[in-house]
Amino acid sequence: DMKFAKRLDTVPPYLFVEISRKIAAKKAEGINVISFGIGDPDLETPNNVIEELSKTALDAPNHRYPETDGLPEFRKAVADWYQQRFSISVDSDKEVLPLIGAKEGIGHAALCFIDPGDIALVPDPGYPVYSVGTWFAGGECHWMPLKEENGWLPDLEDIPEDVANKSKVMWLNYPNNPTGAIVDKGYLADVVSFGKQYEIAIMHDACYTEVAYDGYRPISFLEVPGAMDVGLEFHSLSKSYNMTGWRVGMAVGNPDMINALMVVKSNLDSGIPNAVQYMGIEALKATNKDIDARNAVYQDRRDRVVDSLNKIGLNVDPPKASLYVWTKIPSGYTSAEFAELLLEERNVVVTAGNGYGPSGEGYVRLSLTISEKDLQEGLKRLEGWEIPQK
Repeated sequence: DMKFAKRLDTVPPYLFVEISRKIAAKKAEGINVISFGIGDPDLETPNNVIEELSKTALDAPNHRYPETDGLPEFRKAVADWYQQRFSISVDSDKEVLPLIGAKEGIGHAALCFIDPGDIALVPDPGYPVYSVGTWFAGGECHWMPLKEENGWLPDLEDIPEDVANKSKVMWLNYPNNPTGAIVDKGYLADVVSFGKQYEIAIMHDACYTEVAYDGYRPISFLEVPGAMDVGLEFHSLSKSYNMTGWRVGMAVGNPDMINALMVVKSNLDSGIPNAVQYMGIEALKATNKDIDARNAVYQDRRDRVVDSLNKIGLNVDPPKASLYVWTKIPSGYTSAEFAELLLEERNVVVTAGNGYGPSGEGYVRLSLTISEKDLQEGLKRLEGWEIPQK
């Protein structure tokens, strides 16, 4: 028999594969399933961005290999955006690295920091790629539980001394997936001191900073004094500009860390197609007015989803940011049982919280990236549901 690498055994199948199977089975029976599953913006990439691709795709130099470190113009556009959005000055040549979507950069980052046996501090629940990247690099994860009573922030005091000493990386993500939680500068300042004390690289996944509600403006990790000394921030155009399918992201931060990631990437990939980088430059010109108009659409959906969940007795607080509503489920059910029951009884898909880590047990996640027609139908199905008591 063909023998595969052990690292494949450590990895649960990517969260949404299982859900897709169940949906497919329902569809085969001719049943229309409404999915609040995956967070993939249903809104279109802005027209001016697509027009930029139409132009630059015809330009012959763009048909050739891109460079791993990207077009200088794209890096400069990223630096300008950081300046305008967060009032942070970064050197576009040394402190910015384009990524083929943030997922790719997050996955590869472990190869820069983790030797076999090293520890990564990983939020639980969290985006699965933090842990998978760690395992692929031969490292181990120490879960940092996110709890409601802590505002979904890891308790740094809770990390044992010997674990902190062996840790090379800490992953954080605010606005948070899956909980929708936000963070303030005071907490991030503590994270910076923790990183300096134990010589831990802080990796902040900031992919949702542009998806926020009620006038709230999320912050960047790099706004905190000293953050540049210890960390990288991963960002993406996916959620900010409805560009998930185009794969454009960036890492910004400490120049030595940027260089290390550049070395790994230059040996494994050849960068973002140039024409797609030109789309990125165009996207980054969007005004606050554009972003606010888009967020108003999501905010309206958020309010309606929260309202429907409250009607069936789930008592949800509306999140201030992110594309998700994270809700506690009735006692007596596991997350998976509850998600399964909802699919069985109402043909509605939500994501089981334990798919994001052991502490996600007892919760489910609903994504707001759903068309108006499906949203109306999905909420109608939810509101008519009498949850069986266990």
